[in-house]
Amino acid sequence: MRDLATKEDIAFLVEKFYQSILKNKFLSPFFENINFKEHLPRMIHFWSFILHDEAGYTTNVTEKHIRLPLKKVHFEIWLELFNKTTDFYFNGKYADKAKERAALIGWTIQSKIIE
Repeated sequence: MRDLATKEDIAFLVEKFYQSILKNKFLSPFFENINFKEHLPRMIHFWSFILHDEAGYTTNVTEKHIRLPLKKVHFEIWLELFNKTTDFYFNGKYADKAKERAALIGWTIQSKIIE
């Protein structure tokens, strides 16, 4: 099993992860109006920034989610799917870092938008 060592690996993970989200009845409604041709490259860039310090990502992630009617259960499912997808395809220090960062990102957004 390989690690998330390259941008291509990250792109693969992001695509597989979003495929699982779109199959999930609790999360897919949040993505019905997303243009994935635009969204996926942004997510690949985001995770490249998070995992490999790729420059240029400046979007405020919390701000992008603040108006969505998200509940704690949505974050739990999101993290579970992210971890399962990562574990299924990857293993190593960057895979571990991705799961750690996903948990931190989920916690941070939850703490700012859920009462």
